[in-house]
Amino acid sequence: MSVAAQKIAVIGAGYAGMAAAATLAAEGKIVDVFETSRTLGGRARAVPLGDETLDNGQHILVGAYTETLRLMKIVGADPTKLLKRIPLRLEFPGEFLLVAPRLPAPLHLAFALLTARGITWREKFAAVRLMQGLQRDKFRIQPDISVAQWLSDHPTAAAQGIRKAPLCAGIAGRLCKADTAHHDKLRKVMWEPLCIAALNTPVADASAQVLANVLRDSLASNRAASDFLLPQVDLSNLFPEPAAAFVEAHGGKIHRQHRVTNLHSVGNHWQIDDDQIYDQVILAVAPYHLAALVPELARSVEHFAWEPIVTTYLSYPGHVRLPQAMLGISDGYAQWLFDRGTLCGQHGMIAAVISARGRHLDIPMSELERHIHAEIGRLIPDLPEPIKVQTITEKRATFSCVPNLQRPMLHTHLPGLFLAGDYVAGDYPATIEGAVRAGVAAALVVLAPDKIST
Repeated sequence: MSVAAQKIAVIGAGYAGMAAAATLAAEGKIVDVFETSRTLGGRARAVPLGDETLDNGQHILVGAYTETLRLMKIVGADPTKLLKRIPLRLEFPGEFLLVAPRLPAPLHLAFALLTARGITWREKFAAVRLMQGLQRDKFRIQPDISVAQWLSDHPTAAAQGIRKAPLCAGIAGRLCKADTAHHDKLRKVMWEPLCIAALNTPVADASAQVLANVLRDSLASNRAASDFLLPQVDLSNLFPEPAAAFVEAHGGKIHRQHRVTNLHSVGNHWQIDDDQIYDQVILAVAPYHLAALVPELARSVEHFAWEPIVTTYLSYPGHVRLPQAMLGISDGYAQWLFDRGTLCGQHGMIAAVISARGRHLDIPMSELERHIHAEIGRLIPDLPEPIKVQTITEKRATFSCVPNLQRPMLHTHLPGLFLAGDYVAGDYPATIEGAVRAGVAAALVVLAPDKIST
């Protein structure tokens, strides 16, 4: 047995674990990171399939992911080179188009809403009213309810509030009474897709408060915060691998293919696999793995439900491409399509993403893949048959982000042991940014004594 004095262990090399390790390394701490897999990134990682390197799920970032962007710069992963920045663009071909111009906030959002195609002026004003109502209430929804309930309640509440606003006083009676059909259209092409994409939870179950947090930091923040940031490299090389190189350059060690099977306290320290002893440990594993390491912590997530993400990759001849790098699908099985040729040079490769539970889980995979091919065919004339189709299902991609969900704190009742992950208590749903923020927060707690003494 050897003792690693003043060393810190991070168990799990996903985005949360590598964010914690990089933050500690930047402050001069020696960090050992233990990862079961050879590939870093956790539930947002690269997956080799045949002669291609894909991702276990097609993810996007947004400009509001400030901690992720900050840490990418620190570890030498230049966001301007690794991410394709696109001003907010929601497009469902033939049905809806919303594009935010490069104007200062809040003009960019107002202009985007008022010039959106596919919805009426009444619908546009309803969208403006919803955002105004959120801002008026400081993005607090009390009590927390489902997104479906919040959207159903919104027309009456917003109409009452908007009549007090001088800008709309003269037109409130004519334009501020959204009927059911208009409200349903707004839900279909804007609010519901945003909710499912951000929270990975069906609108009937999703937390309106958490969605409000996301809208606060993206659509209602500065102009750049609403931009889409589309990865141009695989998810492992976007941040986890550069972070690993940064940690090792600062004296730390990444223990790949090392599954931690035994973690127990020794006095005021923690012992890993009957070998190293550490002063502090950051546990950055998926929540459903807590029971295997610290059974008493599993109780803090036993009430969680889980949501899947299905990503189907369809390989076509190299000349096949989508009209845009990212497109929405209305009334289809697929929800979003991504042109990986435009994004990362995998020409002819289209990724189709389906978030959360839904009817797609009730049909055979081969049938689902045929439906998705047909949906792409409606956007690309004379689409040939795919050369190859590969589907990745992450069955427990995220927790179900329901109203008033009790999420564990990063502090545990066990001295020197902290939690980090997209599931710990915080404003965000289970996203890359949520994981990174949790990792940074855990690292700052570990650093707190040093910070106080300096």
